[in-house]
Amino acid sequence: MDIWQEFHGPNAGYILELYERYQQDPNSVDAATRAAFANWSPPAEPAASINGASKERDGGKTAVFPTEKLTAAVRLVQAIREYGHLAANIDPLGAPRPGDPSLQLATHGLSEADLRQLPATILTGPAAAGAKNAAEAITRLQTIYTGSIGYDYDHLSNPEEREWLREAAESRRFHPDNAPTDVRLLLERLTEIETFEHFLHRVFPGKTRFSIEGVDMMVPILEVIIGRAANEGIHRILVGMAHRGRLNVLTHILNKPYAHILAEFKDQESDNYTVRDSLGWTGDVKYHAGARRSVAKRGELIDLMVTMAPNPSHLEHVNPVVEGMARAAGTFVDKPGHPRFDHAITIPILIHGDAAFAAQGVVAETLNMHRLRGYRVGGTIHLITNNQIGFTTFDWAARSTRYASDLAKGFKIPIVHVNADDPEACIEVARLAFAYRHRFLKDFMIDLVGYRRYGHNEGDEPRFTQPTMYQTIDKLPTVRQKWATTLEQRGLIDGNRAQALLERQMKVLEEAFESPPPDEETELVTPPPKGAASRAITAVSATKLKELNRALHTLPDSFKLNSKLKRVLDRRLDANGDNHDAPTVDWATAEALALASILADGTAIRFTGEDVERGTFSHRHALLRDAETGKVYVPLQEIPQARAAFEIRNSPLSENAALGYEYGYNIQAPDRLVIWEAQYGDFINGAQAMLDEFVHSGRAKWNQLPSLVMLLPHGYEGQGPDHSTGRLERFLQSAGELNMRIANPTTAAQYFHLLRRQAALLEVDPLPLIIMSPKSLLRHREAYSSLNELANGRFQPVIDDPLASQNPDKVRRLIFCTGKVYVDLVTSDHRAKSPEVAIVRTEQIYPFPGQQVQPLLDQYAKAEEVFWLQEEPLNMGAWDYTRPRLMRLLDGRVPLDYIGRPRRASPAEGSSTWHRINQNLIVQKAFHLRNSRQGLVLGM
Repeated sequence: MDIWQEFHGPNAGYILELYERYQQDPNSVDAATRAAFANWSPPAEPAASINGASKERDGGKTAVFPTEKLTAAVRLVQAIREYGHLAANIDPLGAPRPGDPSLQLATHGLSEADLRQLPATILTGPAAAGAKNAAEAITRLQTIYTGSIGYDYDHLSNPEEREWLREAAESRRFHPDNAPTDVRLLLERLTEIETFEHFLHRVFPGKTRFSIEGVDMMVPILEVIIGRAANEGIHRILVGMAHRGRLNVLTHILNKPYAHILAEFKDQESDNYTVRDSLGWTGDVKYHAGARRSVAKRGELIDLMVTMAPNPSHLEHVNPVVEGMARAAGTFVDKPGHPRFDHAITIPILIHGDAAFAAQGVVAETLNMHRLRGYRVGGTIHLITNNQIGFTTFDWAARSTRYASDLAKGFKIPIVHVNADDPEACIEVARLAFAYRHRFLKDFMIDLVGYRRYGHNEGDEPRFTQPTMYQTIDKLPTVRQKWATTLEQRGLIDGNRAQALLERQMKVLEEAFESPPPDEETELVTPPPKGAASRAITAVSATKLKELNRALHTLPDSFKLNSKLKRVLDRRLDANGDNHDAPTVDWATAEALALASILADGTAIRFTGEDVERGTFSHRHALLRDAETGKVYVPLQEIPQARAAFEIRNSPLSENAALGYEYGYNIQAPDRLVIWEAQYGDFINGAQAMLDEFVHSGRAKWNQLPSLVMLLPHGYEGQGPDHSTGRLERFLQSAGELNMRIANPTTAAQYFHLLRRQAALLEVDPLPLIIMSPKSLLRHREAYSSLNELANGRFQPVIDDPLASQNPDKVRRLIFCTGKVYVDLVTSDHRAKSPEVAIVRTEQIYPFPGQQVQPLLDQYAKAEEVFWLQEEPLNMGAWDYTRPRLMRLLDGRVPLDYIGRPRRASPAEGSSTWHRINQNLIVQKAFHLRNSRQGLVLGM
């Protein structure tokens, strides 16, 4: 085979380049190529057979081109496509671009004369169409790749995507010249955007608003995406962004009336404040708020809802929340089995800050999810509002990458940098972003390079720290002014039109400002029915439980179970025995029965976390794998009783983004039971910002109603500081206004009823449920329950001492505790010898079960002392929370004291030996009556 006859144009140039590398080092090419080149050499003056046909010149003579010039030209074309963005005019401030030597003709040994001698068809694609020669074609290519758009996608590993993006860029099929836009309407929109900011700046001087000015084109970009989504039948668009430009997006994208925003700036008193306070609705600042709107097309409302999620000042933390919302919005769970996700239902749009995108870890955690099963959402459109400065920090102090967007390269996300002062380029990029996402169902990144007209906020003086940058900005006309000038030069508007639009819009805002304050739009939280939790029916008949348990353990005939696992599951099946009072139900069995019964009731379940399929402690086994083939079987997706879908997913090794994702899923689909489990409870501090800003306060700040269940393995077993505590004290510190429920259950039945109660309250009294779940108790006999306790019981916030309650008058010491330490107490040798000690379990810690505690205090009226006992240090655990509440109930009748570890900086001992010593000491002090308050592990 003659290689030269098989390849033409730039492909022939590529072959020549390979041959040159082969001559210099045969090992630089693969074995097949070495074999092909072994007995071949290129012709001395190869005929330019372009696209399969020879070119004829000068009376039919065949034109020939030097091999080295042809190869050099191909290399130049490749360099322009790959590195053109380094020379692109993407900075409105005109800072010099870094460029690259490979973009220069001299680097390749070429001149303009050389290129004029080469055919245009060395460049395949639309840019070569109609060009007289290579010089003209390459000039077109340079205009495309070094203009106002910097195409940065060579890092993509999928050739189809690269080819599609290349064709889209070089054909300019998304440019307004080829796909017309209403340029006058764009001027009107830019006028509305700019005038809104100017009006706020004039009327409310010094008030923080985080102006959009400098990246005004963000709003038209969003409008393009929304319009295209409407045309393609998308049903939901979910937007997440920080506060830069948020007010402008709220009013011009979410259609929040000017009057509402202006009223918020006036911050006038209202009778509603009293109502809010009584309901625990404390609200948030205006630039954190969210909103939603239905989209109208040709004057009619269509089935497209645009929602902006509320976001705190923690910038990028809304990212996983919005992704979770998108996943929930596109997931159908109305049928049993695996949930069905439709990528065409929804589009998430995340608007990032340049400094925050590069610096905040939650961004990388969220990007890591975008192609994971159970987390992918069919592609997110990302938009960086690139102000080229973070607070007061230049890029060289804010990131270690050239571009703010470079993090996305590691996740194979195409990136386009665009000059925010070129409206047509921005429109083109918005269309490209939507089209790519719609075709490939993958993420796309727009790096909107602009500036910040004012400082970080309007009370900031940026000239203190960036004097030269603001010398340029002060002289720079706005994008509205530039676009108006462009339209005047094109003869599309007269010289007075832009000013007339400005004056008209200012009048609109003045009228809105003078109008009476509008009625409050916020739907205040409706208080739940009093006692809803206590009235929830959670018992399931023994007959039904047996049927569910049998179904859970019925596997396909061909399924080969691991022999060790088979023994575990066989023991769980034994819970179906005839003796319903025997403690045969362990923790994992109770959980499986609770979930199965919830599915049978018609409530869908999503269960995620680190290692949840098997369980961190190899206890759950909700997902089974064939021991020979690896085929997956999920019993909860196969039971015939189910009426809704079940999903269980191992999450990435993340807490912050993973928890935020489930929070978003939960608030988007409040009728589904959403459970997240930490690998160890200690790791929850990796998600502290998500807890503080969303889980704990989302209801109070933004009227959201989360009901997320969090399982945090908690208990001191000598595994060290990072495997002991779920940080109970931090949840209790944030507990207020009935914003969550916190429990530390000690039996399988209690856990069963907790889960079922949560499912029953989803639409009645939704609150996050924080469970300090066990580790060693998962298999401890003291934690086993009987079938009757599941069939006839309910969750007990407080559990009395079953022995001491038989002779309450003998009790002299009353101990309250919670969780696994109870088992340490009742299994000690001291227990049987101490009838004068009663041990009461506080299974629900918040809201504090005072109504259940008071009768026990009355029952043990002859107790001379009351203790709170815990295994956590004094400054951790529940002591600080329970002490004032117990003291109020005791009302000074008997002293209240503490047994537990002293104050510590670290939650647990790093030595298992010292753990045993201290744990034994706690147990001993619990049963030691004489001089009890002298020599405690720590007193008051």
